[in-house]
Amino acid sequence: MTRIDIGINEENRVEVAEGLKRLLADSYTLYLQTHNFHWNVTGPQFRELHLMFEEHYTELAEAVDDIAERIRTLGVYAPGTYKEFAQLSSVKEVDGIPAAAEMVDLLTQGHEQVVKTSREVLKLAQEADDESTAALVGDRMSIHEKTAWMLRAIRQ
Repeated sequence: MTRIDIGINEENRVEVAEGLKRLLADSYTLYLQTHNFHWNVTGPQFRELHLMFEEHYTELAEAVDDIAERIRTLGVYAPGTYKEFAQLSSVKEVDGIPAAAEMVDLLTQGHEQVVKTSREVLKLAQEADDESTAALVGDRMSIHEKTAWMLRAIRQ
């Protein structure tokens, strides 16, 4: 690959990309969890949750692509295996198929974790004067905060 000259030194690019790898892993794990719950939700709120989960995993599918492409833009390879995601992710995997209410709680926690990871990456991007990553991560934070709020509202 030719030299990257985008106004961010290599050390900062790598540091930001490493943070983005964690965000990618969290987002992909949450995507898989949401898709799993979409397929397997049952109960009185089936239709509402089934459709909501589909909206969420569809949005997450686009997000993981954006995050991975930003990592590549910074000159670093993006992780792309379950093994790598499991090592990098702060979103915990779920065993079995929980009840619908627990699915909502678990997804709320997952979105909140993605917000926390985003905050860490945002600091790295700001310190590196990487406005493009900061904008991407800021947008992700906003989406996950709103989604967590909507999920919490279901449980009230």
